[in-house]
Amino acid sequence: MGLEFMPIFEEWAVVYDDEVNGGNPEYQEVFANYWQILDEITAASGEVVLEFGSGTGNLTEKLVVAGKTVYPVEPSPEMRNIAAEKPALHETTFFAGDMEKFPVPNEPIDTIASNLVFHHLTTEEKARAIQRYSQLLTTGGKIVFGDTMFLSQKAYTEILAVEKAAGRANLAADLEREYYSLMSELEELFRMNGFQTRYKQMNRFVWLVIAEKIMEAE
Repeated sequence: MGLEFMPIFEEWAVVYDDEVNGGNPEYQEVFANYWQILDEITAASGEVVLEFGSGTGNLTEKLVVAGKTVYPVEPSPEMRNIAAEKPALHETTFFAGDMEKFPVPNEPIDTIASNLVFHHLTTEEKARAIQRYSQLLTTGGKIVFGDTMFLSQKAYTEILAVEKAAGRANLAADLEREYYSLMSELEELFRMNGFQTRYKQMNRFVWLVIAEKIMEAE
């Protein structure tokens, strides 16, 4: 799962919290409404949450403060260490792993959550992951996440052209390097695995996805 991006995660760990607060002008639009997105993920989540790509612990902290039981999974030791230093997370255990290889909690989970993580999976990895998550969740369980995605290939191409023309070279490189979903493809993966989905656009790049399991997979 996206472990080819680990060197980026390690470099990003010490500046990530500054960037989500607008510290890097090139990424301000990507992180617009960042804290609102976390609030909405938290509000849509159930009581026992398996969180992927917990990073520096921002979503984890929201979930813990809301009184939820959280199992945060993060591949980067640097990010896990930063998260563990946050006062609200001193009692939280962070697990090494990723969206495909992770320790399964010993209690039933009702939510799988993440923010700005799903694009690290290829299309094939997304298909495997959603199938696995469907197996972990019972009917009524949810997958809740925010991520950059696009309504169509045309929409992706247009946004990429805008970023290149604006001189945002690093952001444009990210858009070309990582595995951003087309919503029609993502919708089909969820449908095949028994989920009903809702989408809400949170900024020019990021959408909130709430996928509720309504039946067993086809």
